[in-house]
Amino acid sequence: MKIHKEGKSPLINTFIIILLINVCTLYFFSETLFSTIFLGISLILLALTINFYRSPERVYKGDLHGLVNSPTDGKVVAIERVHEKNFLNEERIQVSIFMSIFNAHSNWIPVSGKITHFSHVDGNFHVAYLPKSSTENEHTNIIIETPQHGTILTKQIAGAVARRIVTYVKEGEEVHIGSPLGFIKLGSRMDVFLPVNSELMVNIGDEVRANNTFLARLAKTSETMGEE
Repeated sequence: MKIHKEGKSPLINTFIIILLINVCTLYFFSETLFSTIFLGISLILLALTINFYRSPERVYKGDLHGLVNSPTDGKVVAIERVHEKNFLNEERIQVSIFMSIFNAHSNWIPVSGKITHFSHVDGNFHVAYLPKSSTENEHTNIIIETPQHGTILTKQIAGAVARRIVTYVKEGEEVHIGSPLGFIKLGSRMDVFLPVNSELMVNIGDEVRANNTFLARLAKTSETMGEE
């Protein structure tokens, strides 16, 4: 199992703290039920932290144009038609994926193309599964222009506990589906805004895995079809 680079320092610090606390507990409460229970809880917390910071080694081969990758592990909590007014100014299908503490929080590129916009917006820290978190919470906006299927907007959204969003892409960069996009620390969510003529491949309540689950199949744009 590979540990994400964002997790190496926190994991070392967590291990040291847990080790010191357990050494003190064993010293003062040697061979007691309390020390045994505390050790068990510590091992569970350490295991959860390791799972949180793991980086799944799943890589797509080829361009896979027209398919939308799940940008993170988690659960689909919303699929709805919305008017995206801030960047695209048109109707879109919004697919929202919530990451619990049991999910790896690595983020990945949903489609191959070019980053035409990137911005980071400061905001609140509502619980990530609430609809208003998409616009009111701290988040990033990443627009990817695909070669044949128009633009995709995706957002990294901080949750009630998350206090840091890390993004590796920049405006003007060419990206490939399934490549590293970033990391969100603690409970969080990702939204993907798809064209309304997209063929959805997931349903609300589905558990999805980054670089393993496809969210949708995109239709070619009218301009592209006219060139063929």
